[in-house]
Amino acid sequence: MSTRFLAVISSLLIGLIFIVPGTLLYGQDEHPETEDAHHVTVEAHQDETGHSEAAEEEFDATEYILEHISDSHDWHILTKKDGHHVSVPLPVILYSKHSGLHVFMSSKIAHGHSHDGFQMGHGTIEVINKKGETVEKSLNGKIIEVDEHGALVEAGLPLDFSITKNVFMMMLSVIILLWVFLSLARAYKKMGISEPKGLAGFIEPVIIFIEEDVAIPNIGEEKYMRFMPYLLTVFFFILLNNLMGLIPFFPFGANVTGNIAVTMVLAVITFLITQFSSNKGHWQHVFNTPGVPVWLAPIMIPVELIGLITKPFALMIRLFANITAGHIIVLSLISMIFIFKSIFIAAPSMLMVLFMDMIELLVAFLQAYIFTLLSALFIGMAMPEHHHD
Repeated sequence: MSTRFLAVISSLLIGLIFIVPGTLLYGQDEHPETEDAHHVTVEAHQDETGHSEAAEEEFDATEYILEHISDSHDWHILTKKDGHHVSVPLPVILYSKHSGLHVFMSSKIAHGHSHDGFQMGHGTIEVINKKGETVEKSLNGKIIEVDEHGALVEAGLPLDFSITKNVFMMMLSVIILLWVFLSLARAYKKMGISEPKGLAGFIEPVIIFIEEDVAIPNIGEEKYMRFMPYLLTVFFFILLNNLMGLIPFFPFGANVTGNIAVTMVLAVITFLITQFSSNKGHWQHVFNTPGVPVWLAPIMIPVELIGLITKPFALMIRLFANITAGHIIVLSLISMIFIFKSIFIAAPSMLMVLFMDMIELLVAFLQAYIFTLLSALFIGMAMPEHHHD
């Protein structure tokens, strides 16, 4: 059992090295072509008088839902009746070709403020190139760089390496998992292998389940051990973030696994492990499918190559879509209370929310299991065994 826990610990470090930086770099928009740009305008978020929007405005369910499921540079807690926002700022780390590296808290640029030549973008950028074509780029939630006159610098966006909600939650989940498994490893080292108690009583059966019902049947008893660190990392990382994402109003909650950046990085890691672990039989099946006539090779080879890509793509979309859909349904049911503004809607709405939360709790475990199971299946398919009659 101690070997398994050491494998978990090493795999968690791998997750910290590969998963977090991948998400840090994801989502940075490409810089518009500024050499051909003749005109750049930024739509202001406030009205011409400089005052913010009226406090008494219609409830926008779409904006409310997107705010909760999307990533951001701070945790928005609530908005008071006087329009004052209560939020928890996060570190902003920017690099601009124009002015270099900048580090400050997100509160400096929140709600229309500017700091160090940066501000939070709203509306769209309009770029007119030499051909007279207009290119519009959404700026909502993006940090832009402006000069002393408020004009957009180079019509581009700085590289954003900020610690956003999702990045912070991934770091927190890695710290929690390291703390849990290091504590269990010390306990096993001190007391030896005995009847598990407390947290170990929950963790050990899960590890044995992943080993005996996921890894061994799909990869093989002789080869499965070297893939256990990754499979356990993926399972517990997805499970923990799924559970923490079930509380959308919790100040430290974030929709991590509902972010396609995170699921993409996980799927890419599965794809790379699958391809680099494959044997000759796998590639022979791709480029010389057994039982297929030679004249069909020009058709079958592209189909097989496309199949290599569709497998991790399905992993990415399945996890992202299931988690995001659940959050949207729950938030939509909550939005009904504010749309209808009736006590008769509030009670049934909250009952449906409670029911959906129970389903999401099941989905949290199910999606972690499915991602791990399919990853093991794809790895095993890349290492077919040759049977001789």
